[in-house]
Amino acid sequence: MRSCLDLTWVFTTMKRLCSPVLALLFLATSPVQSGDLQIPVIKDGEAQIIKELEDSDYWIRHDLWVETEFDLDGDGKLDRMHVSVTRPTQTDTQSLKLPVIYNSSPYFAGTTGADESYFWDARQELGAEPPKRSAAPAIEREGTRPIISKRHVKDWLPRGFVVVHSSAPGTGLSQGCPTVGDDPEALAPKAVIDWLCGRGKGFTEPFGGEPVEAYWSSGKVGMTGTSYNGTIPLAAATTGVEGLEVIIPVAPNTSYYHYYRSNGLVRHPGGYLGEDIDILYDFIHSGGDEEIRAYCDCHIRDEQMMANQDRATGDYNDFWYSRDYLNRVDGVKAAVLMAHAFNDWNVVPEHSIRIYEALKKNGVETQLFMHQGGHGGPPPISMMNRWFTHYLYGEDNGVEKGSKSWIVREKDERTKPTEYPEYPHPEAKDVMVYPVPGAPQRGRLRTSPLTEPITETLIDNFSFPGEALAQAEYTEHRLIYATPELSEPVHLSGTPRIKLRLACDRPAANLSVWLVSLPWNTKKNSKITDNIITRGWADPQNIESMRESKPLVPGQFYDIEFDLQPDDQVIAKGQQIGLMVFSSDRDYTLHPTPGTKLTIDLQHTQLSLPVVGGTLPLESQD
Repeated sequence: MRSCLDLTWVFTTMKRLCSPVLALLFLATSPVQSGDLQIPVIKDGEAQIIKELEDSDYWIRHDLWVETEFDLDGDGKLDRMHVSVTRPTQTDTQSLKLPVIYNSSPYFAGTTGADESYFWDARQELGAEPPKRSAAPAIEREGTRPIISKRHVKDWLPRGFVVVHSSAPGTGLSQGCPTVGDDPEALAPKAVIDWLCGRGKGFTEPFGGEPVEAYWSSGKVGMTGTSYNGTIPLAAATTGVEGLEVIIPVAPNTSYYHYYRSNGLVRHPGGYLGEDIDILYDFIHSGGDEEIRAYCDCHIRDEQMMANQDRATGDYNDFWYSRDYLNRVDGVKAAVLMAHAFNDWNVVPEHSIRIYEALKKNGVETQLFMHQGGHGGPPPISMMNRWFTHYLYGEDNGVEKGSKSWIVREKDERTKPTEYPEYPHPEAKDVMVYPVPGAPQRGRLRTSPLTEPITETLIDNFSFPGEALAQAEYTEHRLIYATPELSEPVHLSGTPRIKLRLACDRPAANLSVWLVSLPWNTKKNSKITDNIITRGWADPQNIESMRESKPLVPGQFYDIEFDLQPDDQVIAKGQQIGLMVFSSDRDYTLHPTPGTKLTIDLQHTQLSLPVVGGTLPLESQD
């Protein structure tokens, strides 16, 4: 028995072939039988829900395949992407041409799950070739068609938009292979947008089939999505494709190097210790038959990813360069509302901040929405609505004017961000603080440097999580320094930067730095912003070059300087700002044999804090 969706597709196809019987049947059952329905209805600068568009029984749904310009799976034919369309009845009954909200994903057909037995073993020595891992089993998909997300349809179709979904290359019913951030993940949505704008080729079948036209499209397209689904809109925008007017990427991964590496260091996304780009490939590879899958595994995963991801050194290379959208940002023409969280330790906040800053320099219309939660979290739908209504319907609602950043404060709802003229806050100034010795207990941070050389030493041991090290009164496995209590709240806005002079007793070491708020809140109702302010990681072997590691000379001091993750946070009165330096971060870095000694020269170590107002209100200091 055929599904309702299949019957709708048959109907739509036949109607395009001018079937009078089906056309009359449709008109007889449509809730709108006389007069033209006004689409859109705009109030206060936002497209409103239209009652006649809410009934999903009268939505037209159909599938098609859009031809791309690449052949990833080696079958000698250009790969086609599976596309799902959901549109109002009135696009046929009234011949309406409506703008499109488009979401693309590698997840629609399911994933392998997060079985860590197929991850890389983090227990390895630095600089050594990693132990081999087992590939994850093939994804077992249920049914004949991927389950397309319904949220975007419910949000946007009743407001007068066509909603389009597509599966990324090598996933679901889309042909090709997953390339995880490389060119095809930009060219695939570009092909769909070209088709939506009357320039591309669509077909009723994955092979052969009849041509399909997007006669109901106005030629104006917006994209949005979260995480990987937020990465793809940015990828599409870097092509400069005509018709893509606006994108709202939420927690996008804008560089796979910055996702799996930090300043030359092998680092894993929060909660996924041992993951790397080849594992993400396995996680999403749901497309193709057995022969196609084997071809993709061999040529894409094994010959490209595993051969070039370099888990031994963590160095930057051309493989990673091609998967960094900052290198392609000059192609972006669409307006961009970036959305992210300052406490996202999966896709860390620098992913959006670095793109936002580059777009500003290029004169692209862009704004920033940031909240205090974890991974994900789109802007309020009202904000998204204003953006889509302005750029897709041409409504002059002033969305492009006024504030450029919207920050959700620590105790506020995500739907109630605070407006700021810019990010970082225009009044933020760098304040330098310097460590005063105290190891193995807690040292101090003050606003004047030491006048004589003093060193302190820590011993690496990945067994202790960072949270335990930060709370420990006495331990040799970290160095920690804290300001006096704050006499007033302190607003940090921007990117803290650490400069260290260090020596190591071995040729390689992990380096981890946390900025924390003390005393540590151990209560059950503690918030995500209560303890960890921000973090950063680096490989001291990459001091001179991100592309070439150089073994450390044991006992020799080196100067290393790097950014921590961007932040915008108000630290409460009575708290202390703490700087913690340690080696292996149990939840994020590789786990070498414990015992490596790191020695820090405190006289040549400093922390730059972006403080709104430019002063630290401290109760007392020496």
